[in-house]
Amino acid sequence: MFDEIMEKFEGSPSQQAVIRLLLERGFSVNDEGRVVSGGIEIPNTGIAREIGVDRRVVDSTTDVILEDDELRRIFQNISQTPSLMDLAPVLDLTVLTVAVDDPDQEGIVATVTGLVADNGVSIRQTISEDPEFTDEPRLYLVTDEDLPGELITQLRNLDFVRKLELQ
Repeated sequence: MFDEIMEKFEGSPSQQAVIRLLLERGFSVNDEGRVVSGGIEIPNTGIAREIGVDRRVVDSTTDVILEDDELRRIFQNISQTPSLMDLAPVLDLTVLTVAVDDPDQEGIVATVTGLVADNGVSIRQTISEDPEFTDEPRLYLVTDEDLPGELITQLRNLDFVRKLELQ
């Protein structure tokens, strides 16, 4: 789906940058063509500054979104999920990041979360990046406690795990 969305903006790398930002941040586009997060409007100048394009690129991108029924349906229904990852150091939480060899492999989330649960660790939040929207998707688990060494070893030994990081 991501590739199909990006193809609609094939001739404009600047518009593709706007689309990528909207998808990564979970920003939607309202009926007036304004970028919003929930009911809060995000100024096009701020979006443009963030990705290094002119404000008019944001305007033209939202115009295209509203003119295309499929894009309109996607970008009027997207929303963002708050993440505990940045708050982890403040709240004394642990973040486990799992990078895998093949993100399309079935059962990755179930296997990892199952091992965590089997080791008696409670998961506060799980975030799985979509392989269609991210070049190197990762699985993030936020827990209330440090992970036991035995669990880290079990996770490292999984065939699909390429890299583990703890924060």
